[in-house]
Amino acid sequence: MSYTEKHNREMNRQNRSKYYRLKKFISFYKPYKLLLIASISCSAITALVSLALPLCIRYITGEVLISGIEETTSLIFRIAGIMIVLIIIQTFCGIFVDYKGHTMGAMIERDMREELFCHCQRLPVSFFDREKTGVLMSRITNDLYDLSETCHHLPENIFIYLASYIGAFIILFRIDVKLTIAVFAFLPILFVYTYFIHGKLRQVYRESREKIANLNAHLEDTLAGVRVVKTFTNEELEDKKFHLANNIFYSGRKNIYRHEAFYYSVMEYFFVPLITAVTVAVGGIFISGSVLSIPDLIVFLLYIGYLTRPIIGTAQVVGMYQNGIAGFNRFMDVMDMEVENAASSRTEKKEKTPRFQGHVEFVDVSFKYGEELEHIFENISLDIPAGSSIALAGTSGVGKTTLCSLIPRFYEISAGKILIDGKDIREIDLESLRKNIGMVAQDVYLFDGTVMENIAYGKLCADQEEIISAAKMAKAHDFIMELPKGYDTEIGQRGIRLSGGQRQRLSIARAFLKDPPILILDEATSALDYENEEAIHESLEQFMKDRTVIIVSHRHSTMKKAERIFSL
Repeated sequence: MSYTEKHNREMNRQNRSKYYRLKKFISFYKPYKLLLIASISCSAITALVSLALPLCIRYITGEVLISGIEETTSLIFRIAGIMIVLIIIQTFCGIFVDYKGHTMGAMIERDMREELFCHCQRLPVSFFDREKTGVLMSRITNDLYDLSETCHHLPENIFIYLASYIGAFIILFRIDVKLTIAVFAFLPILFVYTYFIHGKLRQVYRESREKIANLNAHLEDTLAGVRVVKTFTNEELEDKKFHLANNIFYSGRKNIYRHEAFYYSVMEYFFVPLITAVTVAVGGIFISGSVLSIPDLIVFLLYIGYLTRPIIGTAQVVGMYQNGIAGFNRFMDVMDMEVENAASSRTEKKEKTPRFQGHVEFVDVSFKYGEELEHIFENISLDIPAGSSIALAGTSGVGKTTLCSLIPRFYEISAGKILIDGKDIREIDLESLRKNIGMVAQDVYLFDGTVMENIAYGKLCADQEEIISAAKMAKAHDFIMELPKGYDTEIGQRGIRLSGGQRQRLSIARAFLKDPPILILDEATSALDYENEEAIHESLEQFMKDRTVIIVSHRHSTMKKAERIFSL
């Protein structure tokens, strides 16, 4: 394939991507199209009223006062009444646009955030191994807030400014062609200047987004590990690291403000006064030559005032657009990632199995975390009959936890196959697969909520009796009843108000409640003292009957519960 063909193919791919993203962006307006139409209509009305008010003034100054029409006072009052009515209409339309328009933007933001969160939930575990939590939080919160502002203001501002420019041009053109051309001759210059700044603003806004995301990631990481920081008295080190990240973010914001200053200041303090000065100068020449009347020049100056707001507003819209589109591109960068099992699920329908028998078999399985990395293990074959129990032994880092993580397909194997009840796990529906597997890990994660809610996470439809029964099996019931509110006690984020052993027993209770045919215990009792470990082992012996159990442990007392021990 020639260079030209490759280049053309890449350009076509990028154009398709841009078209898809534009289509995706527009699709978020679909549920609120009536509200969007109403908001745009009110925006158009406010623009038309703004154009009508100077015409009323021109009629009073150019027709009523100069022409000496009888009943001048009453006619002026009637025109003033019309102007008041128009102003009231404009005010109500402005309120509607500001309130309902922002509401529409907030609803679109809500929909986008929900879609992004749901999509993140279905991305493979390897994605979260690479991405920082703070960066993802920034994409879900900060980016989408700015995007909602763009969704609200961009359509209405486009219509307001177009109506203002086109309407003002038609009205002024009918009053005086030459002066109108002189005034509007500046607009092409403004558009060229805007286009020139456009590319630079887009880049600095995107860089700023990345820097605030990295700052959030550092902040989240430090606060989550505050106990480690205090243990090693490294507050000053973290202060310096945050100071560096904060200054990097500041430099990005400073770069934005520099570009915005050149843009907004040149627009507001140079072009707008220049247009006004040219209008007065040219208009004065025309008046001296009896080509233009003073009332017409007044109207021109009034319209210059009305054009000033769209000119400045155009600069603000460009900035808002750049900020919003940077957030939307970061949103789509995540949305374009394929969810777990997406490629195969599009081509074939997965088989759903209500409950497994539990026969697990590894056939020449090899695995590595990335194409450029070395294999963790190669050609592993392992047969675990249904209802049997095995233990995996070996030094730390040899791959015991990784091997277990392949069964629920947290990671995809590089070669070979894993069978459950004779079926390749890649041919089994992912939800069915994971519903049949229970895991208790050494690194216990509990959610912010009550004891009851955390145990019930294993089986959402469980009643209170089932939850208490699971807690008793995990030897957790006694300490739970000693808590201030028993099962309704709030345990804090990650279960911080509980001891390590208590958290681990709740994790075991959660697995018991799920009642899976395949159970993986990865250092499940490592945080327990000898007495509690022995008590839980008695429950485990009862729970392990008629289940396939894989035990990962360094403790001989735990491994001896297994029928066979495999060493890696």
